[in-house]
Amino acid sequence: MSNDRLAVLKTYKLFIGGSFPRTESGRTLPVVDLKGELLAHLCHGSRKDLRNSVVAARKAQKSWAARAPYNRGQILYRMAEMLEGKRSEFIDAIAATCDGGVRRATKEVDAAIDCLVNFAGWADKYAQVVGCNNPVAGAFYNFTSPEPMGVVGVIAPNEQPLLGLVAMLAPVIVSGNTAVVLGSEQHPLATSIFAEVCATSDVPGGVINLLTSKRNELLEHFANHRDLNGVAAAGCSAKHRTVLELGAADNLKRVRLSTLKKKEWYDVKLTHSPYRIERFVEMKTVWHPIGS
Repeated sequence: MSNDRLAVLKTYKLFIGGSFPRTESGRTLPVVDLKGELLAHLCHGSRKDLRNSVVAARKAQKSWAARAPYNRGQILYRMAEMLEGKRSEFIDAIAATCDGGVRRATKEVDAAIDCLVNFAGWADKYAQVVGCNNPVAGAFYNFTSPEPMGVVGVIAPNEQPLLGLVAMLAPVIVSGNTAVVLGSEQHPLATSIFAEVCATSDVPGGVINLLTSKRNELLEHFANHRDLNGVAAAGCSAKHRTVLELGAADNLKRVRLSTLKKKEWYDVKLTHSPYRIERFVEMKTVWHPIGS
């Protein structure tokens, strides 16, 4: 008898509301390695999947923001722990699908782990950096502190599929926002494996929602969706920037477009700054009277 058999290829699902649903569209995306061989299938997310993700993110946002900043930092650190545990799997996946081989993949995975640790540390400290006590005259004083915006859409860059995703997601959620993430279109496998990290990291369902799809299909809906309070996007073409800015102008959504180049994703001065958290918070000023 022959020992030849067909390998059972994995079909990675979406990650919405803490669960792994199949896309409602029934479509899949093939993942091939650098030799053109089929590695896996991914769910091809649709507009309806995006809407479901926003609903899940909105439902989770209030309780996530109410958690102590220290606790949110603990959860981000747990994500780093679980990413470290799947380090070899990520290295193999990135090396198989992205140019640069194992050495380049190792550098990216290690940088992503370090980025999560960094923002875990900022969770209960960034408010002292971006907030302030305001010098005012009179029988009162006031102070300004940051609060989360709500639900933020994240468009990860095509290159650096794991590091780019983590570097954009971590500063969004650490302040109490929830996120709907569209992963790299060219190299989506890292996004799907990262969903397994989130599912085992004490991240409450709905805080992080991960989609794999085509940018041209979903970008306009990220911009137009009225229950997204902001969008962080990287690696956008001039056409995509226009789509985001015009859509956001209609509903006053905050849009932040990253212009980081390939090597700059590894620059900790740029990617680990607490001021990346400030991009998606609102500043609240509270006044207190001073008794005589």
